[in-house]
Amino acid sequence: MVRKKRTDLPGSSEGSASQEYGGGSGGGRGGGQQRPQERSAPPHQGGGGGRGWGRSGPYPQQGGRGGYAGYYQEGERGGGSQPHGEMAPPSSYPQPEYQARGSGGYRPRGGMPPQRGRGSGRSGPYPAGPSRPSVPELHQATSQLQYQVTTPMPSPQQQAGSSSRSPPEPSQAQVAQQLQQMSIQSEGGASLSSSSTAPVSQEIAPVAPSSKALRFPLRPGKGSTGIRCVVKANHFFAELPDKDLHQYDVTITPEVTSRGVNRAVMQQLVRLYKESHLGGRLPAYDGRKSLYTAGPLPFTSMEFVVNLADEDDGSGAVRRERQFRVVIKLAARADLHHLGLFLAGKQADAPQEALQVLDIVLRELPTARYSPVGRSFYSPDLGRKQSLGDGLESWRGFYQSIRPTQMGLSLNIDMSSTAFIEPLPVIEFVSELLNRDVTARMLPDADRVKLIFCSKMQIKRALRGVKVEVTHRGNMRRKYRISGLTSQATRELIFPVDDSGTMKSVVEYFRETYGFVIQYTTLPCLQVCKIVEGQRYSKRLNEKQITALLKVTCQRPQDRELDILSTVHHNAYHEDPYAKEFGIKISEKLASVEARILPAPWLKYHDTGRERDCLPRVGQWNMMNKKMVNGGRVSSWTCINFARNVQDSSARTFCKELAQMCQTSGMDFALEPVLPPISARPDRVEGTLKARYQECMNVLQPHGRQLDLLIVILPDNNGSLYGDLKRICETDLGLVSQCCLTKHVFRMSKQYLANVALKINVKVGGRNTVLVDALSYRIPLVSDRPTIIFGADVTHPHPGEDSSPSIAAVVASQDWPEVTKYAGLVCAQAHRQELIQDLYKTWHDPQRGLVSGGMIKELLISFKKATGQKPQRIIFYRDGVSEGQFYQVLLHELDAIRKACNSLEPNYQPPVTFVVVQKRHHTRLFAHNHNDSHAVDRSGNILPGTVVDSKICHPTEFDFYLCSHAGIQGTSRPAHYHVLWDENKFTADGLQTLTNNLCYTYARCTRSVSIVPPAYYAHLAAFRARFYMEPDTSDSGSMQSGAVGRGAGPAGGSAGARSTRGPGGVVVRPLPALKENVKRENRASVALILFIVLASFELKLEKLGLWG
Repeated sequence: MVRKKRTDLPGSSEGSASQEYGGGSGGGRGGGQQRPQERSAPPHQGGGGGRGWGRSGPYPQQGGRGGYAGYYQEGERGGGSQPHGEMAPPSSYPQPEYQARGSGGYRPRGGMPPQRGRGSGRSGPYPAGPSRPSVPELHQATSQLQYQVTTPMPSPQQQAGSSSRSPPEPSQAQVAQQLQQMSIQSEGGASLSSSSTAPVSQEIAPVAPSSKALRFPLRPGKGSTGIRCVVKANHFFAELPDKDLHQYDVTITPEVTSRGVNRAVMQQLVRLYKESHLGGRLPAYDGRKSLYTAGPLPFTSMEFVVNLADEDDGSGAVRRERQFRVVIKLAARADLHHLGLFLAGKQADAPQEALQVLDIVLRELPTARYSPVGRSFYSPDLGRKQSLGDGLESWRGFYQSIRPTQMGLSLNIDMSSTAFIEPLPVIEFVSELLNRDVTARMLPDADRVKLIFCSKMQIKRALRGVKVEVTHRGNMRRKYRISGLTSQATRELIFPVDDSGTMKSVVEYFRETYGFVIQYTTLPCLQVCKIVEGQRYSKRLNEKQITALLKVTCQRPQDRELDILSTVHHNAYHEDPYAKEFGIKISEKLASVEARILPAPWLKYHDTGRERDCLPRVGQWNMMNKKMVNGGRVSSWTCINFARNVQDSSARTFCKELAQMCQTSGMDFALEPVLPPISARPDRVEGTLKARYQECMNVLQPHGRQLDLLIVILPDNNGSLYGDLKRICETDLGLVSQCCLTKHVFRMSKQYLANVALKINVKVGGRNTVLVDALSYRIPLVSDRPTIIFGADVTHPHPGEDSSPSIAAVVASQDWPEVTKYAGLVCAQAHRQELIQDLYKTWHDPQRGLVSGGMIKELLISFKKATGQKPQRIIFYRDGVSEGQFYQVLLHELDAIRKACNSLEPNYQPPVTFVVVQKRHHTRLFAHNHNDSHAVDRSGNILPGTVVDSKICHPTEFDFYLCSHAGIQGTSRPAHYHVLWDENKFTADGLQTLTNNLCYTYARCTRSVSIVPPAYYAHLAAFRARFYMEPDTSDSGSMQSGAVGRGAGPAGGSAGARSTRGPGGVVVRPLPALKENVKRENRASVALILFIVLASFELKLEKLGLWG
């Protein structure tokens, strides 16, 4: 997903689909801990080395291959790396050598085979946890064995498919082949050596030729840290039926693509033949090819003939009937016994067929009653409709999905809203769309024509595919779909009315045939059609519509809980004929779940401040009496004001206050600008930026100085201005910039200025705070040996943007033991491709032979340069992966990590923990007592640090829900963490505490955030990279600024950059390079070494820095 300017970033109200919203925020409280010791002696660390760790061996700066653009999150200026194999003294921070800066319901993990075996359990000093399968599908790290995974890639047809289509899942045969071929081979031509041996996590059994071994880690027991409490979850217990479920294949001839028509055919068939041929059974139908019954039908195969009458168009004429032949044939039985074993934790693999049957059964009645959209159902009867502007309105609805959990089957119900097109006459819809009444009497015809035809592309995009009904024939309401607009005015259109070629104008024909006078003859044909009700708007919403939709969906937790209970009561599952037929019983009570509130971590600030450390309270703190632990330097800066209603005097006052706040917070910040602030027009952003930059450089260059910072004041509604400004500053001028909105300039609150100072500090190389436990080496499985923490995300274009690439981003920590600075890499890849393609790459170089590179390798090298040590442990947080993609992502990306490590040094395989982070789910947690002030935060949400790993979690696997942030408005959405691979043998407490504590280290505010910062930074990096792409002016949907980013277009600014084809033949346009100034100066906030795809499997390294 890519994002709008108002985006569903973690912690904000988020959508249940691309434009489907459900609300969001969060809550929590820090405990009253003892003040910790700030330092203790670090554990002994071994050396490392080898020529394979030299930067850009396979990536020559010129004439090379490949390409990424890079970002760095918190960094320091200056400083060298520690001597090889040594640690920094306990009293100082390690100085880096260089500055750096889904989803939804339960889905089958496609194509994966059943799993067998339990293995022998865990070893080591940690509590015994779940056993491993005797034949692992991906081997644990070892210096003895070497493996390789061949990951299946989507076909060209799959790559070029619908924008909403998920990557194809591997088949059982493919997985079997992959599991038999696993080896990691060292790269030819990589001459490497090492003075030390990488740690070995454990010995493993050799691969067996079995396709039944792929399995995620079992739960290593449940956590015990924190204050115990009880919360309620929007999960409702579903009693497992004891019916004998049967699946039948359905073939309807002639074949139709509409599920609605298919359902109408099947409903007619059941109505006609239920008692006579179906044995009195009421089947559930998925609208496509499958029919399910609670018990066998009286036949194994039978053909039926069904006549279906056309919809009544109001004409009174006899409706046309279409004849369909329906063949129903027995396909399989869904075994509920195995589902029971799975829910009880006695079977490893989930019987997907049984889960799918139960989900379809419970969807049957809502599908007939409401408008289904994905796993949600909407209706104007489920809540008051709200106008979103521009011809759209919001409909209320609910999300529903059956899930396997520790308490058994659970029905997850949540509230949702999405945008529908208002059922208006088309001419009125156009007026709404253009925000101008095109039918106004006072509007001259010439202006009306100009308005319509100048906006023709916008109108065409909005109306294409929309179903309308005619209004000029009385009660006869025949329906059509709009395919386009006429290029001529209505009065200019003529057509033949008989075989002799007699021509007649459209205006005449309507007057003579229907007695209808077309009023606006100068406009295209828009005036005799009305939009049919109930059509979801699937295109991109603008900023105003997003704001309106979020306002509608933002509910306090108590209100949301009541709405969910009301929905369950309204659905009356105990009266649902399909649920009764299949013996499914749904509880009407929210699940009560045991939870714990994890304590907040102590944070370290500079010793010169009045408060040297801080314990956050309820997920937040402030900078009063504190100074940044490492303040950055800004010796030269200026300001440009693009807001017309901000006077020069106000801009000067704001800049003065901001400079003073930066100094007070611990930065070395010049109080006076190089040149005074100036005002400029928003439509002249490029010329103004370049001219003012040159004027500043005329002052600075004679003294050998650079412009360190540009402060920019923007209008509150700035359209494309923000994205254009960032692109120009970072790819043309090489300027670090900080944007401020007009409303904040006028308010000038101390809290806002302090937050801006935090952002500026990390942009110019400072560090705001650090965990006290990190400095004192007390973080389990992180402080004991050099550990690198990765975050990764892929953002996709909006629906309708069929040519835009997806953007993948990977960030990694660049300091240890602090774990607060992050370097990052982003790359453009094939449209809607979720697997990150450039984690590891090899290619043939004419001079050096086979060489390797990629995002993981470069980040490992940069960690080694920054800390002087090789990572001996890898923790990888992967954002944005749905359950149906777990196996695919793990196979591809863990294999890439292994190969990248091995390419640096033979047998270098640090143990890996791979964790998926999910925000796009529908589980919500509510306080057991909303009136208990000790159980909720100020927004009424559960307290930050609330963690759940029982009852509503997976029956056997290692997952948990964590609400790490305090609520602001709406209902908090906890993050769902699911461990797919764990060679580090984390305990439940260990991983939950680490994840929660990291959420307090986000550099851009004094609040804990809703997802772990590495994943958050990866999302921000991918989001920012879209601004570097030229706008797409194609018919499929032009992109406005600020919203999700910029559409794909010809890349500008990268020497030698060219459009090429990625995997599957899909054209992937390159990202432009950043300027050297930004590469050198912008070492903080997610600094990116942007990897830009220049050719298929060919990369050119560009070390770039950025962020704002």
